[in-house]
Amino acid sequence: MSAGAAWDEILEKLSCAFTAPSREIFLRAASAWVLVPGRRTITRIYQVAEPSCVRAHDAYHRFFRLGAWSMSELWRVAAVLLLAAFCRRGLVPLLLDDTLFKKSGRRIGGASWWRDAVASTGQKEVSAFGLNLVVLCLRVNPPWGGEPLSLPIDARLHRKGGKTPVELASEMAEEMDSWFPGREFDVTADGAYASFAGSLPDGWSLTSRMRRDAALYELAPERKPGTRGRPRKRGERLDSPEKMASLAEDWRLVVTSERGKERERLLVDRVVLWHKVLPLRPVRLVISRDPHGKERDDFFFTTNLSLFPEEVVYRYSGRWSIEDTFRNVKQYLGGEDPQSWVGTGPERAACFSFLLYSLIWLWYVQTKGTTITWVTTPWYLKKSTPSFLDAMACLRDVLWRRRIFSTPDIPVVLRKNIDILIDVLSRAA
Repeated sequence: MSAGAAWDEILEKLSCAFTAPSREIFLRAASAWVLVPGRRTITRIYQVAEPSCVRAHDAYHRFFRLGAWSMSELWRVAAVLLLAAFCRRGLVPLLLDDTLFKKSGRRIGGASWWRDAVASTGQKEVSAFGLNLVVLCLRVNPPWGGEPLSLPIDARLHRKGGKTPVELASEMAEEMDSWFPGREFDVTADGAYASFAGSLPDGWSLTSRMRRDAALYELAPERKPGTRGRPRKRGERLDSPEKMASLAEDWRLVVTSERGKERERLLVDRVVLWHKVLPLRPVRLVISRDPHGKERDDFFFTTNLSLFPEEVVYRYSGRWSIEDTFRNVKQYLGGEDPQSWVGTGPERAACFSFLLYSLIWLWYVQTKGTTITWVTTPWYLKKSTPSFLDAMACLRDVLWRRRIFSTPDIPVVLRKNIDILIDVLSRAA
């Protein structure tokens, strides 16, 4: 199967989530979104999708704003496709976080003022106007090794005064659990989602960061025979994680894998009860220390007590790949660009950009694998793994060639000039 046919097959599998009128627009819009150089406004996507202007541009605006299709159903089909390709059996590793899509305009459906985590510092808090999206991703170890990929498989819009990010995460977990009954899932999230541990479905576990001053307890002691009164729910109060670290002596030096690179860490762990978050379920606290003393201690926890401490550190360090996903979707896929203002349009357009990110990586891994598809540059001679920009440039090259060379009688001289033009277009993200 050719690379172009492989992309068509992926889109065809997702087209079952659409009605007949929306299906054709989806197929055209998905490829056009990839090909558009510069900003991904809906009108610019329309110009690439409909070069002959067969449909009116309003059809593409209505597709996002009023289209008779469900984003949830589209996520379901995409999740089935991604798990079949990367995680057919065993534990499903997931990543969870939220991000801000900045917008401008007085009336944008679902947009509000939010703290800008990227621009804010410890001394200064910066706010920005836009869409706050909670995103659930599948963690994938690519065939070329290195840092894992984070592929979105579900997303929700967090609205001011509505459900909290943790509640939205719980909704996505329940939805995912209904899509894949019997599968086990492990979610890794930052400390803002630590309380998500209290609402996990059966068969799910959470790895996250713990507060340095968390109130911890021993596990509830066994009830002695003949004892009257209700059973104890927790044991004696323990020191805070920070104080535990200062008093700990049984550190173990281990080599962990963090973002595809080996690193030495000092680890100590203990099974405790974090009563405020999980009143009845014990968690494993893992304290990670830099053996060279240059970094502050890290405090992680997991609800999966069977994990070794180094596995906990490995899973949490892979969380950074979701930050790369957010950056790539915004910078290279123009997730913030579509000018859709009304109803579900802004949310759908934002989720559509996350969906395309997953599909591009899926296509690239299936068609290129470990093949070197990028040109070695003088300033990056040691490059050994592809970036998302490389994957997208490879797909753009395939799609542009198929579109331009669909006419067989192009002169040889002109073909050489077109090759140069396509190479430039494929990298003009």
